[in-house]
Amino acid sequence: MIKLYSWNVNGIRAVLKKGEFQKFLKNYSPDIICLQETKAHKDQVEIDLPGYEEYWNSAEKKGYSGTAIFSKIKPISVEYGFPDKISEKYHLVDNEDRDSSTEGRVIAAEFDKFYVVTVYTPNAKDDLSRIPLRHDHWDPAFLDYCKLLQKKKPVLACGDLNVAHTPDDLARPKPNEGKKGYTTEEREGIDNFVKAGFVDTLRLFKKGNGYYTWWTHWGNARANNVGWRIDYWLASKSLKPKIKAAEIHPEQMGSDHCPVSVEVDL
Repeated sequence: MIKLYSWNVNGIRAVLKKGEFQKFLKNYSPDIICLQETKAHKDQVEIDLPGYEEYWNSAEKKGYSGTAIFSKIKPISVEYGFPDKISEKYHLVDNEDRDSSTEGRVIAAEFDKFYVVTVYTPNAKDDLSRIPLRHDHWDPAFLDYCKLLQKKKPVLACGDLNVAHTPDDLARPKPNEGKKGYTTEEREGIDNFVKAGFVDTLRLFKKGNGYYTWWTHWGNARANNVGWRIDYWLASKSLKPKIKAAEIHPEQMGSDHCPVSVEVDL
């Protein structure tokens, strides 16, 4: 059984300083850890990870974005960012001329029987100015990339997708309709993954609402579980019978997001 965890740490240095990353390792002992929003380059972080291989994809802009994969199983290969042909096809530059392909948002690690892909999807922004980037460029590029990898091996894709997929995925769907993280365009991104045969692993085991992975800092939202589920593990359909558990871990503090996990019998 392989235990895979994904966590938007909202700054790896802050989580380490609080001692929460150390607690995370001790409490869960993941085989593979996927992080988003690391906000650091490897040489900026004092981290002791005996037994883990480390792979970092940091943004060119320091202190921003970034992803990482730490694995007890050595990957066959690791790819950082989208392949050139996908970046060129989908033109990942928005109307502010920000090139999201330089923001350290994707890592793919190839293992013997599967790929693990972690992603930190661009936020639509309060004024929805990045919706065109999301809908027309980023989301289709990420799906295309996962489908490309899937031609070779099944895919486990995880990360902060910055969208609540259905009304069950946020505590207050009606007041948030059409707002950042819950627009038709963003939700369509996950619809397209499902149409392509990918499985939302948590929903194999847990139905209904109350399962959230992110909470605002305002109004005691986390204590009252007024949250959003915007962090996911999506799996190729062929892996569905091998997925033995999928969980969220709101008890793990240190970030405004909590970790999400899957256990796969491979």
